[in-house]
Amino acid sequence: MARIARHEESEIEAAKVAAAEAKTLMQLRQSQAVLIPALTGAGLDVTAEILGLGRNRVCVLRREFRSNKYQPFEAREKRGGRRNQLMSVDEEKQFLAPWIEKAGQGGILVVPPIHAAFEQAVGHKVPKSTVYRLLARHGWRKVSPDTRHPKSDPEAQEAFKKNSRMSFPEK
Repeated sequence: MARIARHEESEIEAAKVAAAEAKTLMQLRQSQAVLIPALTGAGLDVTAEILGLGRNRVCVLRREFRSNKYQPFEAREKRGGRRNQLMSVDEEKQFLAPWIEKAGQGGILVVPPIHAAFEQAVGHKVPKSTVYRLLARHGWRKVSPDTRHPKSDPEAQEAFKKNSRMSFPEK
């Protein structure tokens, strides 16, 4: 004999609201996974067949609906963000401030000293890629030197080339 699903009145009302506000098919199915057995008395097999899902998936949808405490879909926590951050964005800005001043004065920045200071600030070893991502996040980029000196004069170089050519004797 199958176990009869029991639903609180507040859960049914929340499922009705969620069904009306659903923006995706899975949101609608989640609310229907609660509503169909509550309103019709249908079992798990019938509910799964109506929704076009497997029995296990219907159970998962119900559990997710209940674990979200009947909140509307927009109020639920969304994935994304920086869950494993070592520093907040403001702390990162404060950490990079001395190097910004050094770069403003025309100093050349290299990653190993920044990496060492970052490890000291965090208190443990971190991969170099973490520092590169930190710098990229704050708009830093690798600037390599130009192929020619900024104060060079191309016209003077051409004049020098023309005047300094050696003439070779013809054979």
